Amino acid sequence: MPGIGLIKRRLETKAQAVALATSHILKECNKNAENISILETKYDTDSGDWYVAAGWNDSSRARRAVIQMDSILGTVTNVREL
Repeated sequence: MPGIGLIKRRLETKAQAVALATSHILKECNKNAENISILETKYDTDSGDWYVAAGWNDSSRARRAVIQMDSILGTVTNVREL
């Protein structure tokens, strides 16, 4: 059985992480992709997780969230709204 370092990651690039985060927001909040802005992205080398900070306007207020994704599984693991 290969070690964790030998497994190919599904989210290898920043663009792939941004695409997954954007699609998650689109599904959860029913927003248009044009209304979502990516504020910051970060890859944590220790845990292998991507973090994407995104912002969008929701009717009367601006909303922001940090989406945490597992790079090996290619799934959203946590969403924290700010």
